[in-house]
Amino acid sequence: MIIFLNKQLIMKTKLFFTILFFAAFCGFSQSKKITKTGDIRFEASVPSFEEVKAQNKTATVVLNTETGEIAALALIKGFRFKIALMEEHFNENYLESDRHPKATFKGKVYGFDMNKLSESDREFTIKGMLELHGKSKEITVPAKIKKTEEGIALTTDFTVNSDDFNIQIPKMVSNKVSKKVNISVDCILK
Repeated sequence: MIIFLNKQLIMKTKLFFTILFFAAFCGFSQSKKITKTGDIRFEASVPSFEEVKAQNKTATVVLNTETGEIAALALIKGFRFKIALMEEHFNENYLESDRHPKATFKGKVYGFDMNKLSESDREFTIKGMLELHGKSKEITVPAKIKKTEEGIALTTDFTVNSDDFNIQIPKMVSNKVSKKVNISVDCILK
């Protein structure tokens, strides 16, 4: 009988800690919204020349809905170009993706309040550190955020200068590739 009671006590204790763990995890996870299918596009085209643009549909973005902290990660080799040779040059010569495999951003959405979001776009400012090609730069960008049926929609468009990240553009193509790179981010955080 004592063995039976001990087993019951052990099972109840395990059940209690399992429920406690899941309750804590669920409470924690509700303050974080995430996507692993963030869409990042960039364009560094110059008029009258071949368009230089690519898209990455596998960016990870995490938003802490309590603090407004936001982080993003994109693998450089995840960017796809229309022309395979352009993609190869991008990875080998410009971004050197074997040495610098990812781009990251860590910052804060200022004035973010989950309770004030609606189905209409609301404008925010995001400020943080963008790391690319082994270099970091603080950036401040505008963003639009709204609630959707799927989660929280976030969009932003901004420009960076390739010189700020020590990205070398060879002289023979420097008139065909802009140093001003337009970046667009669209994601649904769930």
